[in-house]
Amino acid sequence: MNYTVVGIDSIRWFYLTKERVELKKVAFHTLGCKLNFAETSSIARKFTDNGYERVDFNESADIYIINTCSVTKKADKKSEQFIKKARRLNPDAQIVVMGCYAQLQAEKIASIEGVDLILGSNEKFRVKDYVENRVKTGQPEIHSCNIEDAAAYFPSFSYGDRTRSFLKIQDGCDYHCSYCTIPLARGNSRNQSIQSIVEEAKKIGQTDVKEIILTGVNIGDFGKTTGESFLELIKALDQVEGIERIRISSIEPNLLTNEIISFVKNSEKFLPHFHIPLQSGCNEILAQMKRRYKRELFQDRVEYIRKEIPDAFIGVDVIVGFPGEDECKYQETYQFLESLDASFYHVFSYSQRPNTPAASMHAQTPKNIITSRSKELQQLAEQKQMIFYRQNLGATRPVLFESHQKKDKMFGFTDNYIKIELPYSNELTDQIKKVQLKEINENNNVTGMILSFLESY
Repeated sequence: MNYTVVGIDSIRWFYLTKERVELKKVAFHTLGCKLNFAETSSIARKFTDNGYERVDFNESADIYIINTCSVTKKADKKSEQFIKKARRLNPDAQIVVMGCYAQLQAEKIASIEGVDLILGSNEKFRVKDYVENRVKTGQPEIHSCNIEDAAAYFPSFSYGDRTRSFLKIQDGCDYHCSYCTIPLARGNSRNQSIQSIVEEAKKIGQTDVKEIILTGVNIGDFGKTTGESFLELIKALDQVEGIERIRISSIEPNLLTNEIISFVKNSEKFLPHFHIPLQSGCNEILAQMKRRYKRELFQDRVEYIRKEIPDAFIGVDVIVGFPGEDECKYQETYQFLESLDASFYHVFSYSQRPNTPAASMHAQTPKNIITSRSKELQQLAEQKQMIFYRQNLGATRPVLFESHQKKDKMFGFTDNYIKIELPYSNELTDQIKKVQLKEINENNNVTGMILSFLESY
């Protein structure tokens, strides 16, 4: 009789392989920023490229992976809600929590019933290996480095999730604003070389994607690692074949130079769309926030954009209710925003974050006052948006139509970020068409007429 001696490592390999074969369906949910979406998409491709079936998060899966955000308390709570949802959908599934909330609050997450793996900022990019080398035991595992050691850079871009692709160009932040946890969750500013990012963009250019959005934590700070600059990067990306449109996501006002604005003006690919965080229109509050500019610089940036690109969309971030924001300081902000020639305001209620200087500041603003001021600024934001939309009526703009459909309507965005609503046509999906903007409808979207159904812009 012949015998085969099997060592303990071989037995372990057998069971892990068996587990791997059985764990075929994987579901992802992403919270937070465009950067998170880019990273989730790249991580998901590692699974599908190795035989896993990606399913919707609402379906029963063998593995649920939640890429978290921790910008606000609300983001933390949403992360916890999706953990509980995954457990309801399949109590036997492996539940993995990764990203910013996992880096900042690993022990807290480990106390939530059903969680198997908690992966920090570096470790999340090895999530497939962690899953495949672990048998569900009922006891959570934490794998998270000290954020000071988070020096690696992991290239990422999204594909197949949305009409546009988010291309990661930078990670981390050196700014340490007094209200923000992102440097604690992602580490210092870092990037890969322009040549490497161009290679990633070329991969996108070989797909059916027509528009990419450049994303990161502080993209204007690009070049810290490689001695290059953001301007040099966008000039290189402008030459990539196969990409028709490129948008710049949020960029700090002190890093948005005249040269960048002028380049966008003269580029055929970079779109007239700027997203600039202001946070407060009061210089005293800006100083307490440890922002690196005053409102006068911000106003100068907006005025220069308007001079160079009059029809550009200018979106502005503002935080309501920062500690010390009394009625007088709030009115400074309101009046500044009212006078600013911006297109829209993204209004955020201040959220007290652990381990930030702002959390221990005196004169915390009451929640009811924050809510009231937030509503007032949101109304101003809608007014600004409608003014911008009305200024563009009658113009002809290129529109990229999305696959998203609501009832019998479809939607798209002009190059300068005006939302267009038209009757659904499958032939328009993921296509760029010239549209003459006609009127603003009851949904506060713009309707229009396609000038040539067969003509791409």
